[in-house]
Amino acid sequence: MRTLCASTLIGEFFVIGFAGLVAMKDPGLATSTVWTVSGIAMFLCVVLCGVVTRPGGIALGWALQAALVASGFVVTTMFFLGAVFATLWWASVHYGRKIDEAKARFAAAETGSAGSSTPDAV
Repeated sequence: MRTLCASTLIGEFFVIGFAGLVAMKDPGLATSTVWTVSGIAMFLCVVLCGVVTRPGGIALGWALQAALVASGFVVTTMFFLGAVFATLWWASVHYGRKIDEAKARFAAAETGSAGSSTPDAV
C-alpha cells in the first residue's frame, strides 16, 4: 500500500503545483493566497509519503483530501480537482491493501513450501 499511496501523493504534489501556476493567472486571486494554499498542500503531500504506513497515516491522507476539496472555496477549480484526488486516494488505499494481502499470501505460501521441503537422506 505504501508504494501506491505514495505514488498518488507525489502525483498530487505535481498537479497541485501546476494548478497553482494556472491559478496565478486569475486576476481575482492574490499570488500569496494561491501559493499559501498550494504550498501547504504540496508540503503535506510530501510529508504524508513518509508517514502513510504509520498509525493514522491513512486518516491523515483522508484529511488532506478533504482539505483539498475545501480549498475549492479559495480556488474554485479545486472542488473538482479535490474530488478527483479523493477518488484516487480511495483507489490507492483500497487496491493497495488488496496488493498487500496478495503479497502476504504469496510470502506465506513461499515460506510454507520452503519449510516443508526437506532434502532426501542418502
